[in-house]
Amino acid sequence: MLTPSRCALVTLLALVGCSSSKTADSATKPIDNPSTPVTAGGAVTASPKRGAVTFKLAGGDKTVKVEVVKSELAIQKGLMYRQYMAPDEGMLFLMGETKEQTFWMRNTLIPLDMLFITADFEVVGIVESATPQTDDIRTVGKPSLYVLEMNGGWCKANGVAAGAHVVFADLEAAAR
Repeated sequence: MLTPSRCALVTLLALVGCSSSKTADSATKPIDNPSTPVTAGGAVTASPKRGAVTFKLAGGDKTVKVEVVKSELAIQKGLMYRQYMAPDEGMLFLMGETKEQTFWMRNTLIPLDMLFITADFEVVGIVESATPQTDDIRTVGKPSLYVLEMNGGWCKANGVAAGAHVVFADLEAAAR
């Protein structure tokens, strides 16, 4: 016989059995395919905003595709949980204020080069091959308005150093 208590228990068990199999740890699961915009929990998000950064180098221009972020939440998340980034792609942070910018690598799974860029589009410093999954503060000790993250070793492989100048393209639409 089903008493009200047993009825409630059966209903609860049925609901639990039909619920998602995700655990608390699934919220921190890495994203396998960065081209599919999803949250760490697996929810589909809006398509990333894209632009381009061209480096003006002595040996010729070098252009990379960038994902553009400017909201505080997107800046804080950055490239966390990404397991892969294409060789000539990066993430450009529009920081909104010229100051000494600081970054860390918490929950970032790939080594990164961090290029700090002024409002005059000059690279004022680079943190090369920052070690993933650490809380160490990374900075170049100089004010910047933008920070570009590329795969670790990219700057050295492409001859990009402090003092290089950049040109942004397609960022007005991406910054909205």
